Amino acid sequence: MMRHITLAAILIAATNLQAHAENLDEHTYKNYVDKSGNISLPSDVRKTWSHLGSWIVGDKKSPGYGFHDVYTQPEVVDIYRKTSEFPDGAVLVKEIRTVEEGAQTTGLAQWAGETSVWFVMVKDKKNRFKGNSNWAEGWGWALYEAKDPKVNVSKGFQATCMGCHIPAKETDWVFIRGYPTLMKATP
Repeated sequence: MMRHITLAAILIAATNLQAHAENLDEHTYKNYVDKSGNISLPSDVRKTWSHLGSWIVGDKKSPGYGFHDVYTQPEVVDIYRKTSEFPDGAVLVKEIRTVEEGAQTTGLAQWAGETSVWFVMVKDKKNRFKGNSNWAEGWGWALYEAKDPKVNVSKGFQATCMGCHIPAKETDWVFIRGYPTLMKATP
């Protein structure tokens, strides 16, 4: 009897996970991507989305210099922890902020300052936008500058994104080692 209850519970959980993924897909492509594949920057992700992780690129000569914070929808975290894959419709937003520093009571400290850019990735398992240079390798790619966050300034995956993401090719083009929120909690 317990075996049948456990099997039923697993089937219900799998069904709920599938329904969650389908709703995510619909929501993302309704709210953040238009019919031509233009991606918009989701608003207020710091308040309503899950924070995946942070790191700093400290080399001032690097184009990635600054504090990096990455966010996604809460349901993406749930699905990824169960499947180890980003579901169709997952949105990742990386916010890069300036580095501020100064003396504190604990010593010299650094912290995140003003936002300089946002990178947005949208998972596309259905290859919806063939021929659109901002859609490649199973993702939509966008770049927004703080001076005008409504305009995607990406010149396409090949020109703007691929160079930095090549080291993450084996993990679906995402640097998951920097995202402890995606890892299953250990007791």
